[in-house]
Amino acid sequence: MVPNTRREFLADVGRGMLVASVGATVASDLGLAPSFAAEGTDTLDFGKLEPLVALLQETPTNKLMAVLVKKLKDGTDLRTLVAAGALANARSFGGKHYEGYHTFMALAPSFEMAKELPEAQRPLPVLKVLYRNATHIQAKGGRKNEALRPVKPTPVPQGKVGGEVLQEFTRKNEPKTAEGIFATLAQDGPEDAFNHAMYCVADDVNVHRVVLAWRAWATLDFTGKEHAHTLLRQTVLFCCNENRGGRAIPIQTLLPKLLDQHKLTGKKLGTREGDDAWVESLAKVIYSGGREKAADACAAAIVEGFSASSISDAINLAANQLLLNDPGRTQGDGAAKPKGSVHGDSVGLHASDAANAWRNIARVSNQRNAIASLIVGAYHTAGQHGGQMKEPFHTPELEKIKTPEAKTLLQQVEDAIKAGNQGVAAAAAQKYGEAGHPARGLLDVLVRYGVSEDGALHAEKYYRTATEEFATTRTAFRWRQLVALARVTASEFGKPAPGFNEAKKLLGL
Repeated sequence: MVPNTRREFLADVGRGMLVASVGATVASDLGLAPSFAAEGTDTLDFGKLEPLVALLQETPTNKLMAVLVKKLKDGTDLRTLVAAGALANARSFGGKHYEGYHTFMALAPSFEMAKELPEAQRPLPVLKVLYRNATHIQAKGGRKNEALRPVKPTPVPQGKVGGEVLQEFTRKNEPKTAEGIFATLAQDGPEDAFNHAMYCVADDVNVHRVVLAWRAWATLDFTGKEHAHTLLRQTVLFCCNENRGGRAIPIQTLLPKLLDQHKLTGKKLGTREGDDAWVESLAKVIYSGGREKAADACAAAIVEGFSASSISDAINLAANQLLLNDPGRTQGDGAAKPKGSVHGDSVGLHASDAANAWRNIARVSNQRNAIASLIVGAYHTAGQHGGQMKEPFHTPELEKIKTPEAKTLLQQVEDAIKAGNQGVAAAAAQKYGEAGHPARGLLDVLVRYGVSEDGALHAEKYYRTATEEFATTRTAFRWRQLVALARVTASEFGKPAPGFNEAKKLLGL
C-alpha cells in the first residue's frame, strides 16, 4: 500500500499552497507543477512546451509540414517536437480515440527510427507521425474538443491500496471517479502513479491497453516526468472505456488465483537464467498450450526462480512465431491491408507489440506488477495460434537462395520488399543473418521503408518492437525478429505515408 503522508499533506494545505511553499522547481521534481499551471482554468497548460503543443493542435494539416520544417531550421530539435506532439495528442484524445492513441504510440518509436537514418533524413519519421497526429486532431475538431481537462483529486479511502481502488472504478466504467482517484495517486510521484495504473492494465488482454501504458511511460523520457499524470491518464481512461458491457474477463479471476496458489504475493523475482532449450520449451507451451496453461507455466517458472528476462524471452519467442507462421489475411481489410498481408493489426504483429510491452513493464515496475506482467503477458500471448502454418511462411523460399554474399542478399531483400514478396524478403533476411553479416546492413534497408510507408498505423511501433527485441533477446533467437520485420516491411510496401513526400521536398531531399 502506498503511504498516505504526502497525499494527506496535499489535502490539508491545498495544491496551490504547496507550490507556493516549495517553489516551482521542487514541485516540478515531484511531478506536480503541470496540473497547478492550469488551476482555475478549464484547460491543461504545459508550461514551456505549451506554445508548441498549441501550435501542433491548431495548425491545419495542409500547413503543418512547412511550419515544422521552419521550426527545425530555427533550432527546435526532434526530441522537443516529439514531446509536444505527445502532449498535444494526450490533451486531444485522452486515450479514447483509436487513431489517436495509435498515433501517440508511434511518436517515441519514430524518434528511435530517426536516430538510425543519415542526419539530413532524421526528421522524416517524426514529421510523418506529427502529420498523422494533426490529421486526426483536426478531424476531431481541434482544441474545442479536447478530451483532457484539469481534474479534481478524489480522496482514496483510508487503508485501501490505491491501485485496487483505481481498478475497481475502471472495472465499473466510472471514468470521473477513476480520474479523481488517479489524480490523488499521481501526487505520490510518477513511479507510484505508474504502478497503481498497472493494476488496471493487467485486468484484461488488449494489445492497445498494454502498449499504450508502456509507451506513455517511455514517452516521459521526452516530456519529463512532470507530465506523468497527463500521459498516464490515457491508460486510466482507456481501461474505463474498454470495460463497457459488464462482460466476464477471465484474467481478473485467474491472476489472483495464481498469485495465491503459487504464493507469489511478496515474492522477489529470481535471477536463474534458463538455457536456450528451457526458453524454447516454455515458448512452446505459450504458443500452443492454451492461455490458462501458459499463465500457470509462467507462474511456476517464477516460483522456480527463473529471471524475468528468461521468461520474457519465451513470451516474445512465442509471439514472434505467431507472426512468422501467419498465412496472411484470408480477406482484405480495405486498401491499406490487402488479402495476404500481415502488417497493421495482424495477430502476430499485435502479439509481438504486446509481448514487448509486457517485457518492458516487468522491467520497470515494482515486484508485484513485474510478476503480474509476466503471468498476464504469457496469458495474453497464448491462445492465438489458430490458423497458423506448421512452418514459417518463408520456409519454401529458403532453399532457393544460394548466395551467402551480403550485397546480393540485401538487394534480394530490397527487391522483394518493392515487389511485396513477403516470403523472399524474410528468407533473404534469414540467409543474411545465418551468413554472419552485420544487422546494421539489413536494418539500413528496412528502416527506409518503415519510414516511407504508411504501415496501417503500426509501422513505427512494430519497427521499434522488432529492433528492441533483437537487441534484448538471447543470441540463439534474436535474428528471428529481423526476419519477421523484413516480412512485415514487404507486406506494408505500396502505400506511402501521407505527408512523407511533402516533408522530403521541404527538407530538400
